[in-house]
This record gives sequence, structure tokens and C-alpha cells, in this order.
Amino acid sequence: MPKQLLQGNQAIAMAAEVAGLKFFAGYPITPASEIIHEMVNKMHIRTLQMEDEIASINAIIGASLAGLKAMTATSGPGFSLMQESIGLAHMMEVPLVIVNVQRVGPSTGMPTLPAQGDVIQCIHGSHGDYFPIVFYPNSVSELYQYTVAAFNAAEESLSPVILLSDGYISHLYETIVPHRDFAIKTRTRPPLGTGNRHFTGLSHEDSAPKTSDVDNYRRLITRLYEKQQMTAQRYNFYEYLECGKETDMLLISYGALSRIAYYFKHDFALYRPIRMFPVVEEIKAIASRYKRILILEMNVGQYAREIERILHREVEFVPILGGRIDLKEIKQKIYEQR
Repeated sequence: MPKQLLQGNQAIAMAAEVAGLKFFAGYPITPASEIIHEMVNKMHIRTLQMEDEIASINAIIGASLAGLKAMTATSGPGFSLMQESIGLAHMMEVPLVIVNVQRVGPSTGMPTLPAQGDVIQCIHGSHGDYFPIVFYPNSVSELYQYTVAAFNAAEESLSPVILLSDGYISHLYETIVPHRDFAIKTRTRPPLGTGNRHFTGLSHEDSAPKTSDVDNYRRLITRLYEKQQMTAQRYNFYEYLECGKETDMLLISYGALSRIAYYFKHDFALYRPIRMFPVVEEIKAIASRYKRILILEMNVGQYAREIERILHREVEFVPILGGRIDLKEIKQKIYEQR
């Protein structure tokens, strides 16, 4: 397979085709628009530009129920609009992929500049208890690889899977080898219209709504939780780099910002989550080797608070607010923490 120079968003679109995508619905939004641009040129993928992101998420839910692998792509404002239907898809166990190419927010923010402000929204954006699987690559090659993983995880878990990117990674150009030798999970559920299946956002058992049966609801949510956890364990992606010299600090970073974190690998150990949620269990054993945990992320501490919750210990935090990644600024802030 020859090497190709690809933009991050192009790699996502190409990998989705490899994974078996058959239906894409979306609404153009910076910095994710190139994904829908790529889709309209793919003959084997039905692509619709919808009137907004609410229509987009509902269209791919319908397409998935009809038996097609389905995907949408958006950025922060559109991701916010999708939240109610994301909860619906979890309740109905609908496999699909949602790409969120993050930009500076809240609201319209700075549309062309990157951030990492949608991390917690991925798992708490909709109401009620639900348990998303979330991946966040840090290169064009990884966007290609983990787009395929996202489709496979969606089919295994029968749920929406979120692929996070950001304005830097998605607009970066890198040379990759877009190989096609992945194991691809095929659709196992029969499509809508076969049998006597019923789909509802109500609490239910099998195909029957049960709106007053508390014990049934508890069994349902427990089953959904356990299913998500079991599936996630088969996608246990992270990167851990031990320091070449003795250190008492573990530096944690992810996405675009983790690329600059590699600069500090000679002074600190580095941990990069790729499966952002559920948080990879190995972080507990890795973190136990270090007296200090320092989180580097482009927000005001969203993942830092999650790591504190998981580890039951305080962590230090370096906020690099969205819009700019500057090595001089990051060096100053990190070494002030030493």
C-alpha cells in the first residue's frame, strides 16, 4: 500500500469507508466540514447534507436501525444539539459513530481554532445514566486507525461511539499508509421491519415499553453498563512512556496537546489516554508509581477532575486554554510546577 499525504479529516473519511460506512448525514461546520466534503465523493456511501445537526443525528439513527453502518461529524455547537438523540440511541442500543472535531467554545467561540472543551460533554451531555465509549487520537495515522476502531466498538456495544479530534489534528497533513487489513465487525442485528421489534426511548424489556417497572429499569441500566464496560476492555488503547531517568512525576496529556508533551519525555514519565472513556483501568497501576500527577489539557481541568475521581488523589493541573499551543508558554507553566 503506497504512502499518502492526507489531512486528518480526509483520513477519517477514508477509514470510515474501510470500516463499512454506508450512510453519512451531517451539516457543515468548521473545523469538521472537510469530512462531509470527502463523503459526497464516495460512490458507495449515501451522503445527505441535513438542515441542522439535530436532523443529522436522527437521520443516522434511522439509517442504522435500517441496517446500515452510519456516521455523522460535527464540532462543539453541533455536538450540543445532538445530545438528546445521543441519549435516545444509547437507550435503543443503536450502533453509530459521531465525530466531534473540537473548537474553542462555549457557543460559537472561535470557530477556526482548536480546544479540548468537549471532553466531559462526551459522557455527561445527555440526561440520565449512559456509558459512552470515547476515543481521542493525536495524529493523522491514528485518526485513520481509531476511526475503524470506533465503528467496530459501535457494532460490538450496539451504541453510539464518539471519536474526538480537534482543529489541529483534523487539519494537520501527515504521510500515512492507509492500509485495509483491519478486522471489520459486521452488522449482527436484523434491520428495522424484520420480526416484531419495537424501538423506544422509554424504559423497556425486550421490545415492550415498561414505564412503571422500577426493577426492570434497574436491570436494563445495569445490563447496558456492563455491556459497555466489557466492550471497552477490548479497546484498551493508551500510550505510556517511562522516563529515561528517575522522576517522581507523571505527565498526562491527550489529543493535539499530547504531541507537544513528548518534548518533556526526558524529564517526566508520560501517559496518553486514547480510549478516553471509560478511563483505562491501567492508569491506576501506572499512577501509583509516581508521587505527583500533572495534567496538561486545553480546558480548565475537565480530564484532571476525572483522573482525581478515578485515582482518589489530588492531581496538579496546567491549563492551556483553547486557541493556541505554544511550547514556550507550556515549558514555563510546567517547570513552574516542579
